[in-house]
This record gives sequence, structure tokens and C-alpha cells, in this order.
Amino acid sequence: MKTIAMTIAALTLAAASFSSLAATEVQSAPAGQQAIGTISASSNGDLTTLQSKLDAKATQAGANSYRIIGASGENHLYGTAELYK
Repeated sequence: MKTIAMTIAALTLAAASFSSLAATEVQSAPAGQQAIGTISASSNGDLTTLQSKLDAKATQAGANSYRIIGASGENHLYGTAELYK
């Protein structure tokens, strides 16, 4: 029982620290940060789904923030974002 409680506590702390490391979407290049590259994603869903995928990729790449620089498509959406750190 004690092991289960410790495992749940560890998972909760890990989830909290991961969410604090998430990249933030910005509308223009942030002052004091440099561009570190670009990412792209695609989605069969709506723009919100595409934005979520770009956010996840930016976070995975270690970016502090990202700016969506293009999105297009009709039934299948494509998007590109610039990463900053």
C-alpha cells in the first residue's frame, strides 16, 4: 500500500514538473530569445488539434516558446512553427 502511494506521488510530481516545462505560443519573436529551428505537423482535425500537435513538438524539442508561421489545408491541415530558446 505504501509503495502505491509513493508511486502516485512520484507520478503527480513528474506531471507537474512536465507541465511547467511546456513551450508557450507567442505572436512575435520574443525579446531575449533566439530562434533555434522550425517544426512541422499535420492533422486531420481542426486548427486546435494542429496547434496542440505543434505545441507538443515544440515542448519535446526543448523550446521555451514557439510561433506558428504557417497553416494551410482543407480536409488535411499542415502547419509550421518557429522555435525559440
